[in-house]
Amino acid sequence: MNAVIDPLDRPVSVPATPFLAADVGGTYARVALMQSSQDAAREVEVLAYRKFACADFPGLTELLQAFVQGDTHTPVRHCVIACAGQVIGNDVLTDNTAWPIHLSQLRQALALDDIAVLNDFEALGYAIDQDAGSGARLLCGPDTHIDGPTLVIGPGTGLGAAVRLPGPDGGHVLTTEAGQMDFAPNSIREREVLVQLAPDGGYVAYERIVSGPGLLTLYAALCSLRGETPKLSTPEAITAAAATRHDAEAVEAVQIFCASLGSFAGSLAMTFMSRGGVYLAGGFLYSLFALLERSTFEERFLHGRSARAFLSRVPVWVTEHGRKGVLGAAKWYLRRGLRGDAGPGHFSMGGEG
Repeated sequence: MNAVIDPLDRPVSVPATPFLAADVGGTYARVALMQSSQDAAREVEVLAYRKFACADFPGLTELLQAFVQGDTHTPVRHCVIACAGQVIGNDVLTDNTAWPIHLSQLRQALALDDIAVLNDFEALGYAIDQDAGSGARLLCGPDTHIDGPTLVIGPGTGLGAAVRLPGPDGGHVLTTEAGQMDFAPNSIREREVLVQLAPDGGYVAYERIVSGPGLLTLYAALCSLRGETPKLSTPEAITAAAATRHDAEAVEAVQIFCASLGSFAGSLAMTFMSRGGVYLAGGFLYSLFALLERSTFEERFLHGRSARAFLSRVPVWVTEHGRKGVLGAAKWYLRRGLRGDAGPGHFSMGGEG
C-alpha cells in the first residue's frame, strides 16, 4: 500500500494548519495533532498525542473523534493514517486491525478535506534515522551508524518490515510483505513444530510464528508435542514465564521465537544489503530485550559461510515503537503525500469542496 491519488486528479497543497497523524495497529492506535515545524532542526512538531486501545472503540471513526473532541481546539481538515493492509476502493483491507477502515465514511464523519494512507512500517522507516536511533538498544553487531539501506522489522499483531534507502530529502522507504514469506525451520525441533502447524504440508508464513499471536501458536504447538494442556493465554504471560523459567514450554517457545526472528532478519539484511543496520521495533520486543540477548538470535542472524562476513558488520538495534509511527507518517505526508509526487500504492481521498 502506497500513492497519492486524488479523485479529482488534483495536487493537494501542504496544509498550513495542524493535521491528524494516526498509526493504527491491531491492538493500539497512536494519534497525534501535528504541524510543520518552523525549527529547521525538526521537520514536524507534535501538538498533542494519545495512545488508544483499539478494543475500546467500535471503529476508527469513533477513536479519531474521541481524540479530536478531547485534544484539538480548532477544526482539523487533513489526516494521514499509517496502517497495515491494502486499499481497495474506499476501504483498507487487513487482517491485523481491530475493525475494517472505511475511508469515505471516515472523511465525512470528521469533515476532512482529505485523507492519505500509507503502510505502517513505511511510516516507521521514515521515522528511523540516526537521531531517531538514540534510545535504541544495541542487540548485536558494531555500535556504528553508516549510510546505507536500513531495515525496520516489527513483530506485533502481525510481522511488518520495510527498508529505507538513503537519498536526498530523507531518502525513500520500500514497503514489503516479508512477513508472509514461508517459514524455514532451522532445527529438528522447528520441523516438529512446523508439522504440528501444517500436518498435511502447505504454506506457513513467518508471521504465524514471529508475532505476538505467533508466540501463542508456538507455545500451544510445543504443549501439544509434549501432550500437555496450555496453561498460559497471552504473549505477555508466556514471556514472563520464560523470564522466570517457570514454564518449560514458555522457555522453549521464546527461544524458537527469538531464533526464528534472527533467521528472518538476517535473510532480509542479505536481501537488501542493509549496511545501515536493522531496527527491531515495538514495545513487545523492547520488553523481551534480556531474553533476546540470551537467545540464539545473533547466531541465526549471522547465517553461515560467506554471508557471515557481511552480516557481522550489520548492527541490530531494538527500539520502542512509541511515537515513531505518527512522526514518520507526518514526515511522509509533508514531504511527498501533499506534493502530489508519491509513487504507486499510496492513497489519498480528497474532498469535493
